[in-house]
Amino acid sequence: MIRLSLADIAEAVGGRLHHADGTEIVTGSVEFDSRQVRPGGLFVAVPGERVDGHDFAARAVADGAAGVLAAREVSTADEPIPTVIVPELPEHHPNRVMALAGDTDGSGAAVLAGLARLARAVVDRLPDLTVVGVTGSSGKTSTKDLIAQVLAPAGETVAPPGSFNNELGHPWTALRADDTTRHLVLELSARGVGHIAALCEVAPPRIGAVLNVGSAHLGEFGSQEAVAQAKGELVEALPAAADGGVAVLNADDPLVAAMAERTAARVVLVGQSPAADVRAEDIDLDEQARASFTLATPAGSARVRLPLHGEHHIGNALTAAAIAMELGASVEEAADRLGGVRRVSARRMEVTETSGGVTVINDAYNANPESVRAALKTLASMTRGKPGRAWAVLGVMGELGDAEVAAHDEIGRLAVRLNIDRLVVVGEQARAMHQGASLEGSWGEESVQVPDVDAAVALLRAELRPGDVVLAKASKVAALWRVAEQLTEQVTENTATEQAGGHP
Repeated sequence: MIRLSLADIAEAVGGRLHHADGTEIVTGSVEFDSRQVRPGGLFVAVPGERVDGHDFAARAVADGAAGVLAAREVSTADEPIPTVIVPELPEHHPNRVMALAGDTDGSGAAVLAGLARLARAVVDRLPDLTVVGVTGSSGKTSTKDLIAQVLAPAGETVAPPGSFNNELGHPWTALRADDTTRHLVLELSARGVGHIAALCEVAPPRIGAVLNVGSAHLGEFGSQEAVAQAKGELVEALPAAADGGVAVLNADDPLVAAMAERTAARVVLVGQSPAADVRAEDIDLDEQARASFTLATPAGSARVRLPLHGEHHIGNALTAAAIAMELGASVEEAADRLGGVRRVSARRMEVTETSGGVTVINDAYNANPESVRAALKTLASMTRGKPGRAWAVLGVMGELGDAEVAAHDEIGRLAVRLNIDRLVVVGEQARAMHQGASLEGSWGEESVQVPDVDAAVALLRAELRPGDVVLAKASKVAALWRVAEQLTEQVTENTATEQAGGHP
């Protein structure tokens, strides 16, 4: 973050100083986890479902924090703690609606609103900063990672870790920007209409990309049209074309392409459609389902070889290439940068080979019908024509509402149609997958239902053989990454930031 005094911060958030004269200078990062506070930083006391950050304010200051952003006074007679106290919020303020779990009195929402105002104040002080926003029902995190990587050679770039994309993660990431930052790449999530619009107020984007409108969160939104309404808030927030606004839209998704009518920004269409301005042509997949294609644009074309597993990454790569070219890259430079990207966020098409010769695909961070279909197609591609068997270990896809049974049934049937050799369905909530697979064709023991992760791991360890490929995929609640991690004996840390700051 840029250097600010506590007086500056109080003015930005509309708060008041307590046990501070305002001259204290914040020179470090802004943190909501007291364990991450470094000398000169600002500690944000967020009340949560399990702990209340106010209880850790003294520790943060003892560890060097220049001050605390809080909803109430945290000083004691023996411990004067320099604090900026945020104002209370009206009962129906949007931040109270969006507040994190455990916020029973609105104090957490008040702190988050203050954090948002502080982030906006910092972004407004960085005139050379370009804010890029990306949203969609699936692929946001992978695409955000690609965008950040292709922009980095052109200047200092800040992007969130993992799926750090909500009312806490969004301003926290924006506050990582400083005078040296040229690109701020943000992932925007929504649990309701109005959420993305609120996030756009925190760090107004100049370039916005919408990837797709799928069936994720149908239980919350009710329909794909409502999802589209929410996702399109990003392009509505962009500046007009004359002021540099650019909307990058997926030409292959009709609900996304239709958002061109909702923005004053210049529209760039990406996809495989002939209508796309930035297209993928002559697509080829290698034996590891890594795509090569010709990046075709009005300015010329170049060959791209993506080092990422899965054909679905082509659309993500086109979005990243379009944004890179909008910010000065040539077609050749964009293609070259895409060839050098790597997987950044954990548990997203993470491919590992075990010592026993089994390939494990850990794509278990989250799931919806669209992303599971893409993962199954990748699994089928990686095993086609090879002696090894394809194993799909699948769990529940959450938040589907009335579509839950039909969606799970369809995934089970798709596994059969794709010639997946074995389907292991984990958990009672996903039973319709097993039923769908069993009813499709002549499957018998090829599909099995197991109660939990331990049972799945025991089955796999007993039956896997060298050359087999195993996919683990489910919504976060199922924690199926534990299957992949036990098979590979690699335990990845699920960071506190991603837990607290992300939504699918």
